[in-house]
Amino acid sequence: MDFAISLPDPGLTAAIQHRIDRKTKPLGALGRIEALALQLGLIQQTAAPRIRQPHVLVFAGDHGAARAGISAFPQDVTWQMVENFLAGGAAVNVFCRQTELALTVIDSGVNHDFGRRDGLVDAKIAPGTANYIETPAMSAQQRDAALARGRELAHALAVNGCNLVGFGEMGIGNTASASLLTHCLTGIDLATVTGRGTGLDDAGLARKHRLLAQAIARGGRPSDPLGALAEYGGFEIAMMAGAMLGAAEKRMTLLIDGFIVTSALLVAQAIAPAILPYCVFAHRSKEPGHTAQLAHLRVEPLMELDLRLGEGTGAALAFPLVQAAANFLNDMASFDSAGVDDRV
Repeated sequence: MDFAISLPDPGLTAAIQHRIDRKTKPLGALGRIEALALQLGLIQQTAAPRIRQPHVLVFAGDHGAARAGISAFPQDVTWQMVENFLAGGAAVNVFCRQTELALTVIDSGVNHDFGRRDGLVDAKIAPGTANYIETPAMSAQQRDAALARGRELAHALAVNGCNLVGFGEMGIGNTASASLLTHCLTGIDLATVTGRGTGLDDAGLARKHRLLAQAIARGGRPSDPLGALAEYGGFEIAMMAGAMLGAAEKRMTLLIDGFIVTSALLVAQAIAPAILPYCVFAHRSKEPGHTAQLAHLRVEPLMELDLRLGEGTGAALAFPLVQAAANFLNDMASFDSAGVDDRV
C-alpha cells in the first residue's frame, strides 16, 4: 500500500521565523512554543497557521495474547472502557471537554458487539487479534484492511475541515504489543522496552517478559514494518498507523500520545519517513519503552508529566500548547504594530 506524503516545503521558513522574531518579546523568549509555531506554519504552508476542527481519535481493539496473562487486567476491560468513553466518563473525555476537542472512538477490533452508538465508528476487522505467542496476530489481509480503514477515517476528517488530529488507544495487552513492535523496528533490547503497562507487580512483569520472549522465539524479529505489524500488532495499532499516514497525506498536524501510539507511529514512519515533520509529540510517558522510542526518532516531547494512562490523555493535555503556538503567531502584537521600541 502506497502513501503519498510530501515533506513540508521549507521555503517559508525565513518568513515565518521573521514573523515570530518581530513579536513583542526578546528573541526566543517563548522557547519551544516558537519552534512549534514554526512547525505549524510549515505544515500548513502559511505564516498565519490556524487550528480548525481539532479531533481526537481513540482506537480500541482486543489482543489474543491478553488471555495468556500479559496484563494485570482481564480482556473484558477493553469493551467496558469503550462504554466509559461513550458515556463521557473517562479521563480523555474530561480533558477533551475542557479544551473543546471533538472525540470519536473507533472499534478497530473489540471482542464485543456495541451496536450503533453515537460517538462510535464500527470499523471492526475481527473480534480481537490471534495470540501472537502461538501464531501471527493477524493475516496480511487483515493488516492491510486495518491500514486502509485508518486512512479513510483520516481523509474523512480532512474533508470535514479538520487539520489537527490527536491519537489515543484502548486495548488490554497493547503495551506488550507495543514493546514487541518497538523491539522489531528499532532493534532495542526487548527487556528495555517492556514495562509494567497497566500496573503489573514484579511477578506479573517477569511473566510478561517470559511470554514476550516466547513470542519472539516463535515469530522472530521482522524489521520491516508490515511484517512486524502482522506478527505482533493489534488492530487498533494497525488502524491508527493507517490514520496517521492518511492524516499526513492531507497535511494535517498529528498530535502523538504515549507509548502505544508511538509504536503505531514507528510503523507509519518506517512505511513513509516523510510523516515525521507532521508530528507533534505530546509528552514523555512513564512507560520506559517510550523514552527509547523518542530517542530512536530523535524527537523531544512537549511535556513530561509521568503519565501512563494512554487513551490519548497526553495528546488532549498538550493541545492547549499547540493552540497557544498558533494564537501567539496570529494575535500577539509586533514591535511595529504596538509601537514598542525594538532592542538597539
